[in-house]
Amino acid sequence: MTIATPARDLRKLRDVIRQTGISGASIYRKVKAGEFPAPVKLGPRASAWVGAEVDTWIAARIAERDAA
Repeated sequence: MTIATPARDLRKLRDVIRQTGISGASIYRKVKAGEFPAPVKLGPRASAWVGAEVDTWIAARIAERDAA
């Protein structure tokens, strides 16, 4: 489920997994290593990622591929 507002959209883990093709465990490893955007804490047991940050991360991977 994607939570959207006019200025931002927040994406739940399952949406980020679907969009990136990376497993949840790998996403959290990359977050810990500073290689993926950190989620926003929504509550004690809920987090989501800022959609624009995930989109930027994907665009950077594409740019790296194209530069090689």
